[in-house]
Formats: sequence, structure tokens, C-alpha cells
Amino acid sequence: MMNRLKRLMERTMGGLGDQTKNRFKELMRKVGYDPVYWERVEAHRRCTELLEQLNPSSLDVLEISAGQYWKTLPFKSFTEANYPEFDICQDRPTSSYDLIIADQIAEHLLWPYRAVRHIYDALRPGGYFLNLTPFLVKVHNVPTDCTRWTPLGMKYFLAECGFPIEHILVESWGNRRCVTAMLGQWPVRYGFGRTMKNDPALPVNVWALAKK
Repeated sequence: MMNRLKRLMERTMGGLGDQTKNRFKELMRKVGYDPVYWERVEAHRRCTELLEQLNPSSLDVLEISAGQYWKTLPFKSFTEANYPEFDICQDRPTSSYDLIIADQIAEHLLWPYRAVRHIYDALRPGGYFLNLTPFLVKVHNVPTDCTRWTPLGMKYFLAECGFPIEHILVESWGNRRCVTAMLGQWPVRYGFGRTMKNDPALPVNVWALAKK
């Protein structure tokens, strides 16, 4: 039943425009179905909560290889720098920002240290870097897949890139059911009421908010 519903959802969504898709998603959420990737539900919820504490309307924001989620927040300004036209490993942002976001990007970088140094340099004094990466997920070459970090590893990686270690908040989410589900298929949508219980020993997604 669930597989048939999923196929129906994908066929229905495929022929819709962006605005209609968003309305359809909201309607489905009201009846308990969420099309968001399961492993990103808590990461996006928690990181949104963290950013709301920073007064988003005052922030000039850059997202590296932007998706659809973060641009919907009420930032002062929002700029995209998308691969391959912009390669954060090779290119430096030409402006400075209060917040830079990399959501499910760093694991694909051949030179992650170099990339985060470029991000650090582009942040204004007191600026923030929000970095979200997967851990217990399949290798997915888009176009490459290189690196994973545990929460502790993420903290020390960002410290090595220049962020004061006492100004780095790192969290994670995951559980056995989510890990097991993604062994057969990746990614997996949240769907109807999948468990959001967190097991720190099985981090599926790791995120960090680091202050310069």
C-alpha cells in the first residue's frame, strides 16, 4: 500500500509547477504525509530553530549549491552560489556575509578544508557557518562522494578551518529504523509517521553552527 501511494505521489508531483507543488505538499502534510527526506526532517527543524535565534531578517545569507528549503526563510538577503558555475573548493565568494549555509554539500568536496577556509574568509566578523552533512547513508556520487564526519569529527574539522572551538555547536540525528530503511533505497521520504526517535550512536545527519 505504501509503495503504491509513493508511486502515485511521485507521478502526481512530477507534472506540477513549483507553486502548486508547495500547496500540494502542505495539503498532504495536513493529512499526515510528509514528502521531505526522512533523514533531514529533524536537521531542518532544529537548524531553523537555531537560525530563528539569530534574527534572520538582519542577515545577508549565501547558500552554497542552494536547494529549496533555506531560501524560504525571511532573511535580509539571500544569494545562491551553485556548482559547477561556482566551485567553493576553487572559488572565493566575492562579497561578505553574515551567514553561509552548506546543506548536504561538504561530503561531496574533494578539498573540504580548502572550501571551508574560503567560507571562513567570506564571513563577516561574528558571522556564522551552518554546515549539514550525512553520516550513515549510502555513497552517492553527485558528482563525487568523499567524506563523512561524526559530531566530534565535525567539531574539530571546523576548528581546524579557523572557527574557535568554543563557538561551534554540533548536533546529530538518526536511528536504526532510518539507517535500515536506507540500506535498500536512498533517499527515503518521511511519508506517514515514521519514527523520529534519536539514537546518538547511529547519526544519519550531522550539523554544526559555527561562529567566526
